[in-house]
Amino acid sequence: MLLSVVIPTLNESEALPGLLDDLRQVPLELEIVVADGGSTDETKAVARAAGAHVLDVPRGRATQMNAAAPAASGAMLLFLHADVRLPEAARAELVRAVETGVDVAVWRLAIAASGAWPRVMEFGARIRDRLGGLPYGDQGLLVRRTLFDAVGGFAEIPIMEDVAIVRALGKRARIERLKAPIVVSPRRWEREGPYRVWLRNVMLISAYSVGVSPHRLARWYRPTPR
Repeated sequence: MLLSVVIPTLNESEALPGLLDDLRQVPLELEIVVADGGSTDETKAVARAAGAHVLDVPRGRATQMNAAAPAASGAMLLFLHADVRLPEAARAELVRAVETGVDVAVWRLAIAASGAWPRVMEFGARIRDRLGGLPYGDQGLLVRRTLFDAVGGFAEIPIMEDVAIVRALGKRARIERLKAPIVVSPRRWEREGPYRVWLRNVMLISAYSVGVSPHRLARWYRPTPR
């Protein structure tokens, strides 16, 4: 079964090579589609050099991923942020999930940094996912194409597109939590301050959960380019 990996990018020439190298070690038939939202660095050249199909699409993570999905050929779609890594155990879990025919799956989150605050953030992510059933996009999303199409893809909203699609998919299928962690770059937490990021995310997900519009949330919080 062909697996299509979709990676939305915007100036990710530093982070992207590591992920592409991890994907080259996955023993599955796969294609890589990079949906670029207007990079001004070497992102597209890096992707093409690794054999990825590169699309120039309008900026916006949901828009980029939705534009890439129809260009992908696989019966399974894997959406990954450019700044994540798939260690050996995570790759093994991916192979198992594809070969056993899961409908939807996400990884457990790990942050590539030492010290106390990354472990606190990881623990918070597990609690959020366990109690609220809401994994974020940096935990990856493996989904059967028929299910992705059935929910209409990602909602074209400026923020919370990952939460919205998980909610929609969860109404149609069981979401499997893969045991091995996906590893995300600590850059966002280090740049903005880990506890500030955590508090902001708690406020955003709480507001979204009680019905505040993602467009209003985006006006409250202008994310740094991602």
